[in-house]
Amino acid sequence: MANLYFTDGLAPEAFEAGAIVEVTGEEARHAVRVSRLRMGERIMVGDGLGTVGEGPVESAERDRFTVRLESVRRDPSPAQRVVLVQALAKGDRDERAVEQATEFGVDAIVPWEAARSVSRWGAEKTAKGVAKWARIAREASKQSLRSRVPGVAEPVRLAQLCEAAGREGVAVVALHPRGGARLTAWAAGADVAVAGEILLVVGPEGGFADEELDALEAAGAVVRVLGETVLRTSSAGPAAIAVLNAALGRW
Repeated sequence: MANLYFTDGLAPEAFEAGAIVEVTGEEARHAVRVSRLRMGERIMVGDGLGTVGEGPVESAERDRFTVRLESVRRDPSPAQRVVLVQALAKGDRDERAVEQATEFGVDAIVPWEAARSVSRWGAEKTAKGVAKWARIAREASKQSLRSRVPGVAEPVRLAQLCEAAGREGVAVVALHPRGGARLTAWAAGADVAVAGEILLVVGPEGGFADEELDALEAAGAVVRVLGETVLRTSSAGPAAIAVLNAALGRW
């Protein structure tokens, strides 16, 4: 199976059968020096926005390589977006959630500072935190051969989630045992069919505060449970994405 690499700043029009695409920068350095990319090797190269070409490596130098495209595919944007709203968590648990959610096909990732989040980014750490999550999503997209890299947004607060829950065409689902009803039942209902965007909200290690769930429900969000067991903050989001993948016909 061919490896996938991403270009930066290349227009989609540059991806045409017969064209030669150049990859430079850190992506090229890692491919040539670490992955030992060699001339003649067949690989995939994409723009991270849905366009992917495949063909043999024409040249490979220390800081650049080129690929002659033999075939190109352009994947359409999803009709319904699935977004993971992941609470900041201690250690690398939130980062593991970002990695797995990307592999499972999430369309976007939003960090949020929950009331019980042990980890706090603050003004100084926000830019670095978002950039790190974006790198994780990019690498996970390459590993899973995804044509689209999910975007990582700026962190949100509870008020912004409540505002989203009140918008038409947006479904906000908080994953918590208090919901009683299961996510599988909700995913099979009519609300999913009319939602252009589904936000899956995952709490931190200590879970949601009661006030957070009250506010979300009052704003129009639903609270649902995945099953009888309690999942970690790193695995709840990916598990919920898997449920939606089946319901939406992605899997």
